[in-house]
Formats: sequence, C-alpha cells, structure tokens
Amino acid sequence: MKGRVLSVASECVPFVKTGGLADVVGALPSALAAVGWDMRVLIPAYRALRPLFAQMEEVWHEPGLFGGDGTVYAGKLHGIDLLLLDAPHLFDREGGPYGGPGGDWWDNPQRFAALSWVAARLAQDGIAGWQPDILHAHDWQAGFAPAYLAYRGKGAVRSVMTVHNIAFQGWAPVTLLNELRLPGEQFYPDGLEYYGGLSSLKAGLITADWITTVSPTYAAELMRADFGMGLQGVIAARAARVSGILNGVDTGVWSPEGEPVPFSAKQPGGKAQARAALCAAFGVDVPGPLAIVVSRLTHQKGIDLLPQVVPDFVAAGGGLVVLGTGDPDMEDAMRWLADAHPGRVAVKIGYDEALSHLLFSGADAVLVPSRFEPCGLTQMYGLRYGTLPVVAATGGLADTVIGASPATLATGVATGVVFHPTDALAFGQALTKLVEIYGQPKLWAQMQKNAMSHPVGWETSAASYAALYDKVRG
Repeated sequence: MKGRVLSVASECVPFVKTGGLADVVGALPSALAAVGWDMRVLIPAYRALRPLFAQMEEVWHEPGLFGGDGTVYAGKLHGIDLLLLDAPHLFDREGGPYGGPGGDWWDNPQRFAALSWVAARLAQDGIAGWQPDILHAHDWQAGFAPAYLAYRGKGAVRSVMTVHNIAFQGWAPVTLLNELRLPGEQFYPDGLEYYGGLSSLKAGLITADWITTVSPTYAAELMRADFGMGLQGVIAARAARVSGILNGVDTGVWSPEGEPVPFSAKQPGGKAQARAALCAAFGVDVPGPLAIVVSRLTHQKGIDLLPQVVPDFVAAGGGLVVLGTGDPDMEDAMRWLADAHPGRVAVKIGYDEALSHLLFSGADAVLVPSRFEPCGLTQMYGLRYGTLPVVAATGGLADTVIGASPATLATGVATGVVFHPTDALAFGQALTKLVEIYGQPKLWAQMQKNAMSHPVGWETSAASYAALYDKVRG
C-alpha cells in the first residue's frame, strides 16, 4: 500500500447524491485502490443513512460538537470504507443534505464546520489504528477541514482541496468566527476574511497544501474574473499549487455493451435499434440527427439558448428529446418547444436514471451548451455511447471533446462538435455543422468510432491523483 487518504465530503454514491460531487467521491476509493492507495470516506449521517449504523461499529466520539455530541461509525459498505458522522442535532432532519422545504438550513455553517472539524481530528489523531497521510476535502462543505488542520498543527498530514463547483462558496457572517472555532488573528484579507464575512471554500483554498479542480481548463478559468466568482485572486496567488484532474465515469454502469440492445465501437449495429426504441418511446420521427439534452434546466447549462436554435435545427431535419428538471421558466420553454414541434421535439420534466440510459443509447448527439462546466459527465456518457457531443468550449467540455475542424477531420480524430462563444449564433452554427456531418455516413461512423474509443474511465484520473498525493506527501 502506497499511502492512506481520508476523503471528506457531503455526498457519496451510492449513499447520498444531489449532483456529480457524489459520483466522484464514490468512485475514487476503488479507482485509487487499483493504484495502491487506501481511501476512506467521511460523510454526515443524514436521517436516511442512520439505519446503516447496524452494519457499522463506533470508532470515535466527539463531545460538544457545535451544539451536541458527535459519533463516528465505520464499516465496509458497497465496497467503500465508509465513516459516518452521527450528530443528530445537525443531520437527523427531514429534507435534503443542505435544506428543507423552506430553503437552506439556517445552521449550514455549523453543520459542515462540524464535519470538517471531525475530519481534521481524525486526520491528526488517527482512527482505530489507521491514520491518513493525506486529508482530501471536497467543495465548500469540507472547506474548513484543511483550515482546522493547519491552524491546530497538522504534523505530518498533508491536505488537498478539490473545487468541484466554485459557484458554491459556503459563506457565513463574521459573527460566527469564534463559534466556528476559527482564530481571530487570521481574519484579514489574505486570510479568512471574505468580503466582510467568511467562506469555508476560501478557508480551504488558502490553507490546503494543494488545490485541484475537476479539469485542467477549469483550473485555468478559475483564475479569471469571468469564472472565479470572487475567488480568482485567491486561486491565482496559489497557481503553482493548482492542478486540474479530469473526472471519469463508471464504465461498468455506463456501458453500451450492457444495455438491453447492446452495441460497441466494433459492433455498432445495435445503435440503430436503440434509436428506433427511443423514437418509439417519445413518439418522434426524425430524418436527420436526433439530439438529446439530459441536464438540469438552468441558465448555467445554457438551456435558455435552445428555443433560439432548435427551430432551425428541426427545419434542417434534426430532432430533440429533453430529459431534466430545473428552473420553472426553463421547464416551460422546453414544453413550448415540444408543443411547437410535435413529432420532432419531445420533453420529459424530471429525472429517470433508466430512461437516461435509453436516451444515450439511442440518440445521435448530446447537446451541452453550458456557460461554465467544471468537468461534466454528460459529454463523457455521450462519448461512451457514440452519441456525439455538441459542447461549448469551456471547462471539462473543452478538455474531453475533440471538435470537428479541418485539421481534426483531416487526421480522423474528431469526436464531436465544439463551439465558442457560448451564444445562440455559435450554437446554431454548431448544429448546422452536426447536420452536415450526419449527411456524410462514412465520416459520421468514423466520429462515432472515435468517440467510443476515447478513454473516459477512472484509470487515468486515479493515476493522476496518486501521483499528486505522492508529490504532496513529499
């Protein structure tokens, strides 16, 4: 075994998930085990997870944890060495991880400070004969963990802070400084102070030994005001200790060979049958490329651009199936598109994991016009299934899709269509290019084969994390 890592986060598949963070946290342990690193994962014991205690043992007790006692339980569940922080006064509630029917929980700063505090304690003192070399904190919910580690004297333990989405920063008023167990002398602009208050994410960024983001392009983007959302200066100041490591996807779960109608790069015939099944399921008949959108329906995801470009795409022979949920006005816009183009555009508001597999299996292309995208998994699912991605040139989209250009087409390496800037004009031109490529069957087949041959699993990413841990540990 090369080393040990304590990973701390608010979500982890298959236990709790609201977004891609959970997929990454759940996938890393087994991926890292394959390259010799032992990772354990600490998450809060939300109400729905409390029944798991019966399969676990108590390994840590923390009295006076931000308003009540905390207990850590450990067990091997679903192949993950899981640590659950039981603090009923903070986490035993109806609702989601971050809020209930009335919005975010009022005490989220204390809730996730507690998670971070326990993570730092476990990293420093060890747990049941196991002590990590690296504390790996994910997003704002774990941002105080590197800070507690640094301010309390971390010893030999080193820390890594990963930014999955910088839009969420864990802001808290300065009046909580003492309650959150943070040193007052560190409250200054180059320290904990953040626009007059506190940010758990900034705390992690300034105290961690290394910072990572979930794609190389996103790492560079975050040093610019357009993407850094107020933290660009903090990240730029630490540029020498910032790395971008792409996420991967679970190629066992997302596998065209394992679908009801199997196919692969070597045996692509089943793709046409899957397309027919998708058309039948949604009542569409599309002579040209059938595109899909599987997404949160938000401005960040560029969904507002679809009503501006889909009518021309349909007129050129294309069709669209949308699966997702989000902002009410975006949902209404998708319904309007379906009503305006019956038989060519179909929409299902909501999310259905099994149905998403049908969409990726049967579609010709997947549209990802995001204004910013730290990494993105949707385009990787598209590559895996030969469903050519049409993506904006940002973040992980730019790092994973090889756009069709004269050079990439001449050398036979293109895997999708990339456009810039993220506006309706460029997006519409990208869809025109998609229709043109679809009209050239040999070229289309080559691009599908390229896409399906592109590595999207965790192997490369795990090796990159392992190399980083080695470097940070020294």
